[in-house]
Amino acid sequence: MRHILVVGIGTGNPEHLTVQAINALNRADVLFVPTKGRKKVDLAEVRRDIIARYVTNPASRTVEFALPVRQVEGRSYVGGVDEWHAAIAETYVRLFLEELPEDGTAGLLVWGDPMLYDSTLRILERVRATGKVAFDTEVIPGITSIQALCASHRIPLNLVGKPVEITTGRRLHESFPHRSETAVVMLDGEQAFTKVTDPDAMIYWGAYLGSPDEVILSGRAVECAGEIARRRAEEREKHGWIMDIYLMQKGADFDDE
Repeated sequence: MRHILVVGIGTGNPEHLTVQAINALNRADVLFVPTKGRKKVDLAEVRRDIIARYVTNPASRTVEFALPVRQVEGRSYVGGVDEWHAAIAETYVRLFLEELPEDGTAGLLVWGDPMLYDSTLRILERVRATGKVAFDTEVIPGITSIQALCASHRIPLNLVGKPVEITTGRRLHESFPHRSETAVVMLDGEQAFTKVTDPDAMIYWGAYLGSPDEVILSGRAVECAGEIARRRAEEREKHGWIMDIYLMQKGADFDDE
């Protein structure tokens, strides 16, 4: 049976790789690297760097492939993502059948951590459900953008004894700050932080974390939201894409005693 390694590679710094991840990559007969679009070119370059640095298995080979692009025009968010995942699943079916022998091992290098706001595992379940190719799966965790964000800002993720919520920009208003004193926002195309009006809310923002292009800003949200929005737009224009995350927080340790 084919064996698929889903390997978390961190957020852009090749030194994020764990020893477990390096060992897993060296077990693979084939390493699949997606390359399509300007964003994918940059991310593919990091994957190539990781392979060049750490893969010493002489029998290993790299297969680059065009990842389908998500269509958004005329589609709901959920509908567009569902359609996109289906297209990626079909791509994986083809790759596994054409590039991987029945007893072979393949590695998928996944940005950040495969279990947090990444769809590789659910897409693999779609592949399995087609019945076209049989395989088992092994998952190797990686450093998340949440870890990288807190490390760059030199802050703990949580307030003592208080919950943390991981959410999207579309749903930030549902939880922060009335339900959770700390909210991590991982997907925010609408820049929901600009709508936060609580004068005591803090924001810790970062983009391209772990990479040479990393940029971070922090402060009271009502005071620095405009600067973050401006810098975000500048960086998107400069790179042609942006990958960012932020943490909203209100309160302090032990302030509820």
